[in-house]
Amino acid sequence: MPRVVDSLEELREAAGRLRQRDQRIGFVPTMGNLHRGHLSLVEDAGRRCEAVIASIFVNPTQFGPGEDYEAYPRTLEADLEALASVSCDLVWAPPIEIMYPLDDPFMLRVPEALSDRLCGRSRPGHFDGVATVVLRLFSQVQPDVAVFGEKDFQQLLILRRMARDLSLPVELVGAPIVREEDGLAMSSRNGYLDDQQRAVAPLLFRVLEETVEGLASGEDFAGLKARAEKKLESAGFRPDYLEWRSAENLGEPRPGEPSRLFGAAWLGKARLIDNVEVPATRD
Repeated sequence: MPRVVDSLEELREAAGRLRQRDQRIGFVPTMGNLHRGHLSLVEDAGRRCEAVIASIFVNPTQFGPGEDYEAYPRTLEADLEALASVSCDLVWAPPIEIMYPLDDPFMLRVPEALSDRLCGRSRPGHFDGVATVVLRLFSQVQPDVAVFGEKDFQQLLILRRMARDLSLPVELVGAPIVREEDGLAMSSRNGYLDDQQRAVAPLLFRVLEETVEGLASGEDFAGLKARAEKKLESAGFRPDYLEWRSAENLGEPRPGEPSRLFGAAWLGKARLIDNVEVPATRD
């Protein structure tokens, strides 16, 4: 089992010993309830650095009113067993009193150009909470490299902007989405799906792929979007958004530049998100 620390003194002492041995520190922030997707991030960090620290902290400031903060699974023992199967040297599991020592905490505000669309539109304040907790984690762990999954691509862009704007001495790496055999993007919230919903859930990925194929064939996005949303609704989804955006700044896609197709939809109690790369096109 990896060692678990829950005080800043222990964390700094342990991380300091790693640095004294000239070991670069890779870092994977998580909220626990780990699955193979999380473990792949730890493995990625281990390939890049000599030591790996993972954090487990369910962050209240990124949950909005009526969201699932209280119900979010806390599975520390199972998470530690999972981390024991990969190269993880230390687990940082701070109590909330350490992460937010003040009743009225200092919070970051993410630029609207990155936060007022996609998931930020339906979850106002969410990315402020994400950026705030990640900045605190970076300050505590002081990693050389931090690895995040591309399933939360909007989050990755926001954190890269934060690191650049604040001159943080950490390299942010995006790791490819890890999928189940049927294509469903791995997520802790997949556990909210019942058996029938789980059988339907991979349709979100298939619809995104079909839409990307249509774009590659020169079809109009508006028509493709309407067809995709209708297909999802017919299967029992409640679409939140389906948008084609720049992979650099979430603005309008431009010919010859990287872009992605983003989708989010409710299926029962689970809000599923996914995204697919769109091949670059020329005028």
